[in-house]
Amino acid sequence: MKIITLIIAILMSYSTFGQSYKKSICEHRKEYKEGFKEEGSPIKPEDIRYLRFFKPDEDYRVTATFTHTPDEEPFDMVTSSGKMKKYVKYGELSFEIKGEAHTLEVYQSIRLRAMPQYKDYLFIPFKDTTNGTTTYGAGRYLDIEIPDIQNGKLVLDFNKTYNPYCAFSDGYNCPRPPAANHLKIAIEAGEKNYAK
Repeated sequence: MKIITLIIAILMSYSTFGQSYKKSICEHRKEYKEGFKEEGSPIKPEDIRYLRFFKPDEDYRVTATFTHTPDEEPFDMVTSSGKMKKYVKYGELSFEIKGEAHTLEVYQSIRLRAMPQYKDYLFIPFKDTTNGTTTYGAGRYLDIEIPDIQNGKLVLDFNKTYNPYCAFSDGYNCPRPPAANHLKIAIEAGEKNYAK
């Protein structure tokens, strides 16, 4: 009887966590949409309804191992307009999704690094096999901050993946994910293609 009670308690706890997690992703997306109401947005406020997302999926929230790469030289990352932006490789993330091992490089903007309010910002542009079908063809982005890395670990949540401004409008210089960040799996999480 005690074992059955324990099992029920564990299942209820897991269910509560799942609901709480989905709620946190919904809140994250609500804040994301609010950003499109600000000046300089690539879409009009009335077009926010055309933003589309995969359902929150905890399979795409993984704990990654982070390896710092402090001796990297800055390089030019090509953008959608052909212009270059200066970045430096900050480190590498190793993780598993559905039993398969993958790696992604993490970058730091040289320009933002010089600004006190953005000095901890890190950038993960990537492509996967959904690009050009259910998601934006040129790839998607994830943002993290240096304090998110604790004891060589980082929670990497693809449910927070978002589109570059170039997915919505022309006239932007959106970094293209380097070849090292082309994943050979489908990341069915985060933002989908813009529906308008």
